[in-house]
Amino acid sequence: MENEQKQAIAELAALLHENRLSEIEYESNGVYIRLAAPSVNTNVTVQSAAAPVAVVPAVEPQVSEPAPKKGQAITSPMVGVVYLSKDPNTPPFVKVGDKVSVGQTVCLVEAMKTFNPIKSTKAGTVTEVLVESGSPVEYDQPLFTVE
Repeated sequence: MENEQKQAIAELAALLHENRLSEIEYESNGVYIRLAAPSVNTNVTVQSAAAPVAVVPAVEPQVSEPAPKKGQAITSPMVGVVYLSKDPNTPPFVKVGDKVSVGQTVCLVEAMKTFNPIKSTKAGTVTEVLVESGSPVEYDQPLFTVE
């Protein structure tokens, strides 16, 4: 396998892990790469118009598991891009230490060019913000921890 393909696979594996994606695909210059998270599929498929298909084990990032978190998570009800504030010039909807109530808007998730307000499903104090504004989120991904 060429160094360029190895580098692309490593970068895609890092993106897959960092953004908690279940799979990611990439195609360039006749080379197709599909990576799936280990819980879904442990193989990487590389296809090239000029070469046969190569299947190699997926790159498993060496990351220690975080300690179990106290409190309850507010999760994303959809796939999209999360925004912690209404626009870049306004403060975030909530931050660590803020008290939230059920039904209070805590962030926005953009899906199909529509900004959807995400309401808190828990009441309590925000102890952790688990996402960065502008990052992709998946269905049921934890966004905030509330105690």
